[in-house]
Order: sequence, then structure tokens, then C-alpha cells
Amino acid sequence: MAVAHRGCVLAGYLFLLLLTRCKARIHSLTLKNETRFAVDLNTFGFYANGTLDVNLVSLRLQEQLVNYSNYPVGFSLSRSRVNGVLSYTAEETETCPLTLTKLTSSEPLILFLIDIKTLRVNVRAMGEQDNLLRAKSKAEAPKGLRKTRQEPANAANTPDGSKPSTNGDEKASDPDKKDDKSVEPNKEVQKEEKPEVEETEFQLGKNKQLTLALDKVNGSYNFSFHMVVGLLAEGLYSLKFHYCQNRVPGIKFPYSFSVEVTETNPDGYLSAAEIPLSRLYICMAGVFFTAAMVWVYTLMKHRYSVFKIHWLMAALAFTKATSLVFHSINYHFINTKGHPIEGWAVMYYITHLLKGALLFITLALIGTGWAFVKYILSDKEKKIFMIVIPLQVLANVAFIIIESTEEGSSEYYLWKEILFLVDLICCGAILFPVVWSIRHLQEASSTDGKAAMNLEKLKLFRHYYVMIVCYIYFTRIIAILLKVTMPFQWQWCYEFLVEVSTLIFFVLTGYKFRPASNNPYLQLPQDEEDVEMDEVMTESGALEGISKVKKTCNGRERQKESTL
Repeated sequence: MAVAHRGCVLAGYLFLLLLTRCKARIHSLTLKNETRFAVDLNTFGFYANGTLDVNLVSLRLQEQLVNYSNYPVGFSLSRSRVNGVLSYTAEETETCPLTLTKLTSSEPLILFLIDIKTLRVNVRAMGEQDNLLRAKSKAEAPKGLRKTRQEPANAANTPDGSKPSTNGDEKASDPDKKDDKSVEPNKEVQKEEKPEVEETEFQLGKNKQLTLALDKVNGSYNFSFHMVVGLLAEGLYSLKFHYCQNRVPGIKFPYSFSVEVTETNPDGYLSAAEIPLSRLYICMAGVFFTAAMVWVYTLMKHRYSVFKIHWLMAALAFTKATSLVFHSINYHFINTKGHPIEGWAVMYYITHLLKGALLFITLALIGTGWAFVKYILSDKEKKIFMIVIPLQVLANVAFIIIESTEEGSSEYYLWKEILFLVDLICCGAILFPVVWSIRHLQEASSTDGKAAMNLEKLKLFRHYYVMIVCYIYFTRIIAILLKVTMPFQWQWCYEFLVEVSTLIFFVLTGYKFRPASNNPYLQLPQDEEDVEMDEVMTESGALEGISKVKKTCNGRERQKESTL
């Protein structure tokens, strides 16, 4: 348990450090010397009138690639009705998405191609959509500047009505006219350049080709755009940054960029699939709390048949309910403010950590029969806990890192894979004590003369084994498959199915191992000295059918004879 305590302290300290980096739905990502050819910035479900703000703060490329235009650089924004295959995934495996000119489906795809040679961003909209794009457009060369360069050579008169002078002395003797020619055009240029700063709104359904302005400051490129999702184009969008040069095998050129992304729906900062989660979690917290109170009432009613494991099960139910309460509060503040409140987020992470540790410890203890039939764990059972507890600490650290870092970070996917792998290992580890108990009961039912009782316990353990397998299979596999096949606005049902299956599993486990007189566990003697021994006296003669029963109970011996 000391290992678990140190692990919890380490995990708590770690997520306190990482919490300051968490921006939730207001994303800010900075990458330096990155070599990936594609960076997943974020995935978000937009309803109609949802907004997406992207601000490329800084993009730095290697100088030798500035004029190398064969491999484009830019962003892609693709839509998918579900969380599965995106609109261009099939083509992306072979070619860079920024080079696509047509789609095989009607799902909209918007490409932002950064042209660093001409300092412009070429926008290419494909598919059916009614999104509105607001950004700083790229203007042509100022008209006033072109006119002033052409008029001295072609016009018959100067701006003041006099003929143009070709004599150098006359130019020198009339500085006022020179100033008029040099200053006035500059004023015209300034007046013509002002519209470049203003943002222009484009209807992407009508405008398939657009040009936005790209600024360059101290060797870094930047631009921004604001998009409003239309009624026909609502869906699950994936925003990615592409550096197609690095798709070439054996070629990896580092680059650095900093980007800020803000996504909103009409009701707040949450994605379409996350909007119902705050209400879902608070409702499920009430259900788990009610189930915990019913369980405590049952324990108080059968207090003489209660073991320590029963109270541990009650603690698990209350911790689960408390974790859901803080989870709901966390989502509420993310929806209203765009980021979590640190105090509530810390409480959520702490209760989530405790809930995960208590869950696997309780399931493993029930599987070993601890406190029901024995109070001492064997060496191999202790090894299971020495494996499960550190793995649970690692799983919670991975969960906290995933929640606290941006999706585009390189360590995000590493820790996501670690979390999935560790979770599966923990789920498999808790099955071993159940299998050992089943094997032990199978052997005992044929050797100790108590076949009926052992077979009843064996049946209970087999049911428990099937329950654990179904719970793991449904929450880790079936629910995920349902998530990637559901429409984007119904993907919250994944969390609903997980919580409902967890509730059903808790209720069935409590029912199977409830403290009652008919529980197969309670039919066992609670003391090693309370052993009943049948001794067969004879099988023939006058004493045929007579047996002697010697029962030792609390140090006292009783003998009785019965005639069959």
C-alpha cells in the first residue's frame, strides 16, 4: 500500500504541474523543430452557427525551402458525419491532402495553402457547404501606385494641368512640383492600402477559390481566419497542419510554428457530442449515490454478516458518485469559460485516481475471496496487487497528461497508447485471481467431501468471471465501436453506455456477494478450527449404517450417533 500512496502523491503533483498548461477548448499549441508531415490540431463537432477561429501566430521554415514550392504547406479542415473515417483519409495515405483537387464524397473539405513566395494563402473549398469565412483578403498591387508610375510617361498633362517637364534644370528649380509628384502618390498609396487591413466575408459555397493575406514579420509567417458553420455543413470537423515536404521518404526538414484555435457552439465551448455530458454525469452521480445508500442500508441490516470487503465496495460506490459530480462541474466550467477551473479540476483528478485504484483493488479482492473465505492472500495473489496498483498509478498519470496537453503535441498519442495498453493489462490481471479461485474450487469439490457447497461457490465464481469479461468487453470494445459509428451529435451515448454498464456491473456484483444467510460464502466456517469431520465406523454387521460425527467448535467436542 506504500507503493500506492507514493504513486498517488506523484500523480497528484504531476497533474498540478500540467494543469497550468491546459487550455481546454481554447487551444494554444507551440511546436519547435517538429518533423511530422501532419499534425492533428483538434477534432470538434459543430452545430449550425458554430464558430472556428484559427490564428497562425508564427511559422518558421528553413531558408532553403522558402522558394521550394513543389511541396505545399498549410491547413486542412475536413468534415465527417461520424468519428470514424474522415472525408480524405483514403487519399491521405498516398498523397498529401493539400494536393487534392476533387473528392470522392460530398463531405466538405477546405484547404488553406500557404504560398510563402507571394505572401498569400490560397483557400480551396470543395464539397457542398454553406460556411462563412471571414479573413483579411489579399489585395492586388495598389491602383494609385500603378497610375503614378504610368502617368509621367503616357499622360499629356501633369496632375496640376501643366505639361510634363523633360528638362533636368526645370526639375531642380521647381521643388514644389517635385514634392507634389513624390508626396501625393504616397498619400494615394496609403489610402489604397487601408482596405487590405479590413476583413472580408466569403460564402464558401459560392467561392471555391479565395486568396487571403499572409504577413511576414522577422522571418516568421502569420495569418488568421474566422469561420461560421452553416446549417448544411454542421458536423464533426478535423483541423490539421500539413508539411508535405516531410512525406518524402528519407527527408525530414524541421519546422516550428505556434497556433491558437478557439472553437465554440451556440451553447458554449463544448463540442456537439460533449454538450449533454455535464447533465449526464450529474444524473449518473445521483444514481450511483442512491445505489451506494441502498448498499449501506443493506450492510446495516445484516451487520453480523458483513465483512471488510463489503465496506470497501461501499467506498467504491461513493467515490464513483463523487468523481462524477466533479466531472460534471468540470465540464460545466469548460462550456461556459472555455477552460476548467483549477480547483474543481484538481478535485476531479483526485477522485478519478481514487476511483480507478479502488475499482481494480476491489475486483481483485473479491476474486481472491478475501474476507469472505480467508484473511490472508497467497504470494501469487500479492504479486497481482503489486502489479495492478503501480499500473493504475501509471494509467492515471497517462490520463492526466492526455487531459492536460493539446492533441497536436507529440507526447499526446504516446500517452494515449500507454493508457490503452495499461488499462487492458489491468483488466486482464484482475481475471487471474478469479481463475485461480475457480480452479481451487474445482479441485476441492472432488476431494473434501463437500461437493454441493463447493459447486455452489464454483457457480458463483463462474458468474463473476463472466460478469467481469462482459464488463471489460463492453466498455473497452463495444462502446468504442458504437462511438465511431454514431452520428457526431449522438456520440455522447458512448459515455452513457459506459456509465450504465458500470452501474449494472456494480449492482450485479453487490447482489451476488451481498451479506445474507443464503450467500454461499457465508456457508463456510469462519474459523479454521470449525471443521466438521465425518468418520465412518463400519459398513457391515450390527452397526451397518451407523456413522460417528465429531464436530469441533470453539475448542469443545460434541459427539452424536445417528441411525440411518
